[in-house]
Amino acid sequence: MKSSALNADTAVAAIFGDPVGHSKSPAMHNAAYAALGMNRMYAAFRVTSENLAAALRAIHPLGIIGVNLTVPHKEVAARLIKDLSGEARMLGAVNCVVNRRGALRGDNTDARGLERDLRDLGCELRGRLAIVIGAGGGAASSVLACFRLGANRVVIANRTPARAVALARRFSAKGVVRAAGEPRGLNALMDSKLLADARLIVNATSMGLTTGRFARVDYSSTPGDCLFYDLIYSREPTPFLKPALAAGRRAVDGAGMLVNQGELAFRLFNRVAPPAGVMRAALFNELGRTQS
Repeated sequence: MKSSALNADTAVAAIFGDPVGHSKSPAMHNAAYAALGMNRMYAAFRVTSENLAAALRAIHPLGIIGVNLTVPHKEVAARLIKDLSGEARMLGAVNCVVNRRGALRGDNTDARGLERDLRDLGCELRGRLAIVIGAGGGAASSVLACFRLGANRVVIANRTPARAVALARRFSAKGVVRAAGEPRGLNALMDSKLLADARLIVNATSMGLTTGRFARVDYSSTPGDCLFYDLIYSREPTPFLKPALAAGRRAVDGAGMLVNQGELAFRLFNRVAPPAGVMRAALFNELGRTQS
């Protein structure tokens, strides 16, 4: 919907984050609204941590139909919103808040978005090892997606091993998988014996975003079919993916996951599916990419 068409009846969806100016979600959702001819728009709001509770309370009074949450709000929101989907409760994180006549429901579409993208990429994990770097909300979604795809081992590698232990225990306590994740420190990324069995390595941290450097990884010890996946998406290969490409490994960023979770959120907010391919085309246009 073009800004000239906005009026008092325009329904608004949004994303809350800090920072949020880099988000490509408005481009994706607004492209879908335009394609469907809906009198709706999607906006980005910078919401600081101290203002999150107030911003969530304002969703209903302002008539906002739904909100996506990005860093640093996902885990905090899971403690602030009473009505949570089973997946949001399991992951301890909310990335999607739906306003149903004033009742807010927290959901999480990240694991489903990643699982769908890995399937589209032909990443077969049945009986294989996956390694997830990180222990926050993104890592929890990644671990769940890996187990859903049939991984028989998921190693959780984190700078602070205690956080990896806590994440592994959460999955074990919830009983959502037959085997809990295996917590390790970042030294696992230099364990040649471990890496030799890896089919998938996921970066679910912000490492490399600000420093331009990533933790040491023994890329050459991974098998030729190992897929390196970064939840971060960008115009250029990230510091995690660039060495993987140099080593001749397949390397993919999180653009596909973003599209998938965005399409799921669009359906939750609007009770209608976005037109096929429209949100992906909008994102790839923003990133200056051609669609594969």
